[in-house]
Amino acid sequence: MKLPRSVAGWTIAVFGVLALVMGAVGLLWPEAQLRMLGFEVPATRSAGDYTGTFLLASSMASFNMGVYYLLATVTEWRSFYRFTVVFRLVTFTVFTIAVLADIAPDRFFGVAAWEGLGAVATAVGLRVDARRGAPLASAAPAPAASADAAR
Repeated sequence: MKLPRSVAGWTIAVFGVLALVMGAVGLLWPEAQLRMLGFEVPATRSAGDYTGTFLLASSMASFNMGVYYLLATVTEWRSFYRFTVVFRLVTFTVFTIAVLADIAPDRFFGVAAWEGLGAVATAVGLRVDARRGAPLASAAPAPAASADAAR
């Protein structure tokens, strides 16, 4: 895999790796994931408790998101970087409200803080890169040229 070519790319790569790893942890060791988030892990679950199912789905989503972020890093897809700033700030807001409304445990604020700080780091990285004239790829990467076009 190619290393990021910009400051913003590094912020996206770090988040991508962590999302991928945390998704894998949730898939392979769900109890550890729940404990890290501050949720209780009872010895047995009652009928109709779909915590495991929900954790499986969210862990798979996290794993996939990690792959998407790493793909965006490799292609230096700057439109995606900007998109993530906005939606990570939305995620920060929703998760913070969940903690303040006692919907989620206090330790869950760490997830909100991670999202908010990541959004700010990427926004700062985009600004630094713009001043430096970092590689620009404002749209999705162009498909590779075919062998016929190269002739």
